[in-house]
Amino acid sequence: MYPAGPQTGYGSTAANPVLGRFGAGKVVTGSDERRNSTPVESLLVTGPLAALSSFFEGFAMTETATRPQLAHLTAALDELRAKGTHFKLRILDDQQAPVCHYDGRQVINLASNNYLGLANHPKLIESALAATKAFGVGSGAVRTIAGTMRIHMELEEKIARFKNVEACVVFQSGFTANAGTVSSILGKEDFILSDELNHASIIDGARLSRAKIKVFRHKDVDHCEELLQELANEPGRKLVITDGVFSMDGDIGPVGKLAALAEKYGAIMMVDDAHASGVLGRNGRGSVDHFNAHGKVDVQVGTLSKAIGALGGYVCGSRDLIDYLYHRARPFLFSTSHPPSVAATCIAAFDILEQEPERIERLWANTRYFQGELRGAGFNVGGINTPATETPITPVIIGDGRATMDFSRALFDEGVLGTGIAFPTVPEGKARIRLMLTSEHTREQLDQALETIVGVAKRMGILAQP
Repeated sequence: MYPAGPQTGYGSTAANPVLGRFGAGKVVTGSDERRNSTPVESLLVTGPLAALSSFFEGFAMTETATRPQLAHLTAALDELRAKGTHFKLRILDDQQAPVCHYDGRQVINLASNNYLGLANHPKLIESALAATKAFGVGSGAVRTIAGTMRIHMELEEKIARFKNVEACVVFQSGFTANAGTVSSILGKEDFILSDELNHASIIDGARLSRAKIKVFRHKDVDHCEELLQELANEPGRKLVITDGVFSMDGDIGPVGKLAALAEKYGAIMMVDDAHASGVLGRNGRGSVDHFNAHGKVDVQVGTLSKAIGALGGYVCGSRDLIDYLYHRARPFLFSTSHPPSVAATCIAAFDILEQEPERIERLWANTRYFQGELRGAGFNVGGINTPATETPITPVIIGDGRATMDFSRALFDEGVLGTGIAFPTVPEGKARIRLMLTSEHTREQLDQALETIVGVAKRMGILAQP
């Protein structure tokens, strides 16, 4: 379905001298490579790594008879293909940058969550290398047994200070932070009041908690209050939960109003700030800071995998909340802790948020310009049959799933990476290309991308010809 493209290795030596030492960008096979390779490259083609590669290649080449036990999966995939919404994973050959190579093709990258370019920041790379040399590549255990390193505690203390709360706990991902927290702080006698467009990790956590789930209309504070009034005499705790920024449409949750409502009815207030961290608030402190709702939100969830540029998630709140999660949050209890390199990288990233606020300013300048040009060209970027975007998340609403995926593939062929998103990630009839702006895109790159997007859309009949 997608052009495979030539194999280009793992990165540009010009972009990354560390990778360059190890033959980045090379296909290390054949006798010529053996004669001309460095000792490390020789290990790749003649040593134990080559033997391991051959071992796994054998498995990859082994034919497996179709087993009836999984026939329903094949049928489901065939249905996706028939609808035109089946996809293959794009493979990144170098760094997550504004211009990079996917499947061997150079593209302008408008699909990354690397909002502030921190995934490639020299200080973060230096911090990761230094921590690896000092502490090794792994922690060796879960946090509650022997895997809590001092650098993990330093990261949690750093985030707590940044978010203006008592304490913080770091999880392996934003998904596990949400799911692990909701499922552990509530039980079957409790109630969850959740926005209808909340993230899947919130929905899964709610189901795991076995609490009774009440869904309020998107960003409808009055509807949420009606539900709270209905539950006023019901025993059990009530949790109001919303995204700070909704990941598919880019609109901002009414955090301040919902927090006031939770306060009025004695409910727990929780916010998932995955797409707000590093984007909203002072120096990227998130939606709670954006709405000046400090002290009114009991549980703040964030991610280390988007604007922070690394990997993981976190929960912030009172010291008792965090201590309880240390004891009861299952993803925390049963998963090995972060490698020290990741913890060090995240610490450096929060320093950058404090020291380089101009990155956030550039992000918003690029967002205003790009979205304005798309609207001027006639694209629906929300606000018609979907919520209007208010953040760098830029949905180009197409509607039909097949047309959306065809548009995405055509853009890629012309040098723009814009991911097509269709049902079940978004409702039927609301498929879109989700474009993501970063602080590191140049005006020239954005103009080139806009020219391509408009040209392809007109050719495909998505935009009317003049």
